[in-house]
Amino acid sequence: MSTYAEQRSESGGASTPVTTEPVRKPVLDESAMPWAIGMIMAMTPCARRDAKRVLAVAAETAHLTPAAMAAAMVAGSRGAPVPAHVERALRGAMEAARTPALPSDAVRGVALLPSRARTEQVLTEFRKRQALLAAAPSDRSARQALDDAAYTLCVLLGRTTVRDAVDAAELHLAASSA
Repeated sequence: MSTYAEQRSESGGASTPVTTEPVRKPVLDESAMPWAIGMIMAMTPCARRDAKRVLAVAAETAHLTPAAMAAAMVAGSRGAPVPAHVERALRGAMEAARTPALPSDAVRGVALLPSRARTEQVLTEFRKRQALLAAAPSDRSARQALDDAAYTLCVLLGRTTVRDAVDAAELHLAASSA
């Protein structure tokens, strides 16, 4: 396919041939969204609904659609360069998701703490599921398993966010071993 300038040159016009590189848009396939959500769940850590929020906030900050943000994440994982503003938006959204809304002293938790053994068992299961999802972010069963493990950890420790539950579990295990 020739450009207008090339056609004009061939027809005797005064213009010189101009070659343009095609604009490459990220491939928006259906597997990008689940993959991106799974990767955010594994890296933040958070539940699926929170991962969708993180993706939406990052996309809005980068002036992209969530699908385009997910496609950029997939492309970046395959070695393609990711624009700096996209990477900054994603990092900022993930950091905001990791930051507790209230100071840890303001959140009291449950009156009775679970046993050290049960806390360790549930936290270990959560970490195992997190590693499995990090290895295969598009695996639906791995996302569901991490979501279930995160929910169990939150309920066990009486916390509303996964990050708070993980912190509380680690604090409980550290206090029990001291």
